[in-house]
Amino acid sequence: MRLALGAVMLAHGYENCFRHLRDHVHFVASLGMPAWLGYVSSFTEFIGAILILAGFFTRAAAFAICIDLVVAIGKVHWHNGIMGSPGRPGYELALSLAAMAFALIFFGGGPVAIDHVLRGGGGSMKRS
Repeated sequence: MRLALGAVMLAHGYENCFRHLRDHVHFVASLGMPAWLGYVSSFTEFIGAILILAGFFTRAAAFAICIDLVVAIGKVHWHNGIMGSPGRPGYELALSLAAMAFALIFFGGGPVAIDHVLRGGGGSMKRS
């Protein structure tokens, strides 16, 4: 789950950060939100995805991404309905990704994550 969410958010974040950051910032401002939130949104998606993929600060990164996705649903996709229509995407993808992020907030990155190793859970030999 962590890898799937991280991969999708990394692709979206990369597009926003390195291909059309200025357009994204203007789009966020057109929604009635402060323009600087466009930068926050873009870098949350990109850096948050990298952290989730690595399993480092997984819960915090998932929380930030979950907020980002809930805002996207509410401000951009909600009025199109769950499935949307041609040229007007619905919120099914954002809702699915938000659900994955929400689960990671509570369950963490799992046993194959940097967070788990740093907490001392990565050892292969246990002593009695």
